[in-house]
Amino acid sequence: MTTYDERASLGGPPVHGSPPARAEPRAGAEPRVGEEPSAWGDLSITAERIHRSVESVIEGKPEVVRLALTVLLAEGHLLIEDVPGVGKTMLAKALARSIDCSVRRIQFTPDLLPSDITGVSIFDQQRRDFEFKPGAIFSQIVIGDEINRASPKTQSALLESMEERQVTMDGQTYELPSPFMVVATQNPVEMEGTYPLPEAQRDRFMARVSIGYPSPAAELQMLDVHGSASPLDDLQPVAHAHEIVKLVDAVRTVHVAEAVRRYAVDLVVATRSHPELRLGASPRATLHLLRAAKASAALLGREYALPDDVQSLAVAVLAHRLLPTAQAQLNRRTAEQIVLEILQRVPVPDRSAQPWRTHGQRPPGVRGL
Repeated sequence: MTTYDERASLGGPPVHGSPPARAEPRAGAEPRVGEEPSAWGDLSITAERIHRSVESVIEGKPEVVRLALTVLLAEGHLLIEDVPGVGKTMLAKALARSIDCSVRRIQFTPDLLPSDITGVSIFDQQRRDFEFKPGAIFSQIVIGDEINRASPKTQSALLESMEERQVTMDGQTYELPSPFMVVATQNPVEMEGTYPLPEAQRDRFMARVSIGYPSPAAELQMLDVHGSASPLDDLQPVAHAHEIVKLVDAVRTVHVAEAVRRYAVDLVVATRSHPELRLGASPRATLHLLRAAKASAALLGREYALPDDVQSLAVAVLAHRLLPTAQAQLNRRTAEQIVLEILQRVPVPDRSAQPWRTHGQRPPGVRGL
């Protein structure tokens, strides 16, 4: 398998070369960008830096920033769906610019072709052979702006990349760099000239988030911060890609008790038999819910997941995969409301009957944000 690790600035051409040299650590100081953490607990410093960096751009939405960071550490993809002008693209850009890794932005339009995303093989007359030119998907963070404006044929070019983290072209498989995350935006209000995302693609997004309108105080602060210049212009990377990989490895070690795993399965199974749903959540949704719960627990400073972690993420992880029946739509019942109803109905595991902590050696974790 061939790996492409092209470094590219946001919206700019790829720049080939080796990563920058690491700076020498300063005694008694917080590690700088690119420095190796001294212990597993120091990995929380990286998560805190990213969180603060994104929050400096997105005013008054700490829960949205936390969910985006949770999806990143859980090795998932994020779908940002909201009305125009609330900062969907800015959130994606802020997250991407806070990490020193290769970033590509794809503006989805009706005339966008699948080869623009995955790449194309071009005949080299000097070598008398075809040479593969990688597309925009060969990046560590891919920003897909207005993803539902591209045709279903173009949207399907993301399916293999999002699930298997690879691209197959002309019988050759090319592995995508790590970490790899797709952050896509779409507008649910203006549907003219758009194509609804297929269920197979929606299911590949770990979570969907709606930013919503800011509070009056946050909007007033936004005028002070964004009034003269965009804060994105001064945003600098606060973490390297290899630090994100270490954070992901730490999240994988988070312990999940059997009762918590069963609780996640019960929630997903309940969506498949709900009378107001014609399509429930898939087994992939169960896996995504569990991974997101582990990342949430790690960000809160725990090396074990609780049912609370599953509950707090159930709507964001499950709702966008569900299809309400026609009668439910006539009754103005949304998928989010149905998930909240399921959360009220499915019994929560008893803490006294099942310990949440792992037994034996304490696995490496991260301190809470």
